[in-house]
Amino acid sequence: MELQQLHYFQTVARLEHMTRAAEELRIAQPSLSKTIARLEEDLGVPLFERQHRQIKLNRFGELFLNRVERIFMEIYEGKREIREAINLEENTIRMAVTIPRVLPELVGSFLKENPHVRFQQFVHSMSKMKEQLKNGEVDYCISSIPVDQGDDEIVWEPLMTEEIFLIVPPGHWLEAREEIDLIEVKDEAFISMNTGYGLRNLTDEICLQAGFSPLISFEGDEPGVIGDLVRQGLGIAFIPAISWMNRRTPFPHKIRINTPTCQRTIGLGYSKRRHFTKTAKQFHPFMLNYFRTIGMKLTQL
Repeated sequence: MELQQLHYFQTVARLEHMTRAAEELRIAQPSLSKTIARLEEDLGVPLFERQHRQIKLNRFGELFLNRVERIFMEIYEGKREIREAINLEENTIRMAVTIPRVLPELVGSFLKENPHVRFQQFVHSMSKMKEQLKNGEVDYCISSIPVDQGDDEIVWEPLMTEEIFLIVPPGHWLEAREEIDLIEVKDEAFISMNTGYGLRNLTDEICLQAGFSPLISFEGDEPGVIGDLVRQGLGIAFIPAISWMNRRTPFPHKIRINTPTCQRTIGLGYSKRRHFTKTAKQFHPFMLNYFRTIGMKLTQL
């Protein structure tokens, strides 16, 4: 049984006239009659009552027509959904980030010029983000750790380099200091992101360069709560310069780190195999220009 057979049957059932149905379908009337006969043979029952040149659906034909109408309705709806999905897909950009702080202004700026675009954001660890890139689940990722290590399929473009500061709670013994050597806080409790996130991996490595392993009193996956926990006196924390931008509630006192060098490079990752939509391609140079501008602003902090 083929869709063409069902389409022919649907037309004959609607017109209840074989010759007119053949004319509408633009096929020979004998060919149409044979097609209907084969369909009836497949079903094992007649679908029409035949009286000379007139035909009329019998009760089997009426039952079968009801199902055929549903079949073609589902096909029509399926085609419509696919068309909508294609349009949605063309206008959707999928981003994975380890630095969610950068997205609101970046995305907001792009949407002002391209209001038809839709974004999907994923906040993941480095390993999960790389997996999403390789599997084609995201268009781009923004991270502070290169995601192309040991993988020729992944591209990682540096976007900007920023300084990383320390913040301390009110009344802390370092509150009056403008700068320190990192070794001075080797015995302090730190508030940090979970292991596996870009900033956590980087700051752990910086601490080791200074000569100690940080004592983590609290770790989580919500960057936004770190400043609140520091204010409550639960520890000190590393905070990147970009976290100060457009922040309504200022962080506690920030301190510059003299040694070792404490900074990170934010980069853009994507797969060479990824087929980018026109919208995703358009977003690439926009990101480069955005971070170039942000980098210039951060040098004034």
